[in-house]
Amino acid sequence: MALSNDVHVHCTGKMQRSLPLLQWLSLFSLVVLFFLRTCHGDVGTAAHYSPPYLPTTCYGSDTSEFPSSNLFAVAGDAIWDNGAACGRQYLVRCISASVRYACAQNQTIQLKIVDYINGIPSPPSARNTTMVLSSTAFGAIANTTTNAPAINIEFQQV
Repeated sequence: MALSNDVHVHCTGKMQRSLPLLQWLSLFSLVVLFFLRTCHGDVGTAAHYSPPYLPTTCYGSDTSEFPSSNLFAVAGDAIWDNGAACGRQYLVRCISASVRYACAQNQTIQLKIVDYINGIPSPPSARNTTMVLSSTAFGAIANTTTNAPAINIEFQQV
């Protein structure tokens, strides 16, 4: 017979406190799950390209569509979505590269898709990537002194 929320009497007549332990274990489990999430988004690859950035498939020669921070990218086939990617915003971070120390540690940027990979006016540093980042965007998440042509990224649409 239960006497309160946290005290139970069993057939032996002994009182047992079980609810505080269950509450603590539940809270502990939630905290662990929150901090041990393994993936925040999709994983892909990114290269970089340099000016000229115009014209673009998405906006032609309209420079007002470019973010003032110069954090923008070109969509590869994997995210192009028949042009629906134009204007999409992504959180992007470098997770690894074939070149040692290529990733800038703990750096995440938000960028805007402004073009399609098959329409860019200057060649990318690597082919067949998920995104091609502006030189400013690439430099914000990768150590450009390593001369890595491409990096592995984690990205999430916002």
